[in-house]
Amino acid sequence: MNLSSLVVIPHPDHVEPLVAALNAIDGVEVAAVSPEGKLIATIEADGDRETIQTYELISQMDGLLSASMVYHQTEIEPETVISLEA
Repeated sequence: MNLSSLVVIPHPDHVEPLVAALNAIDGVEVAAVSPEGKLIATIEADGDRETIQTYELISQMDGLLSASMVYHQTEIEPETVISLEA
């Protein structure tokens, strides 16, 4: 499981449509919108490839001035961890 966060800066005329478009992407959520229109979005994906594909999709959206990934974490799935306890 990959968790990432982005700072997204839309064109001032495209804030609301971009928020709606981002929230429509599977695994993406807009967590905050500043009064200036800057967005914080999160991506939750199964792996690195899916994270990159989602980030590339966001980077090509209409009305977007910039999207910068500012945080990324990979979590190990509990069921795949091998116990070393005897």
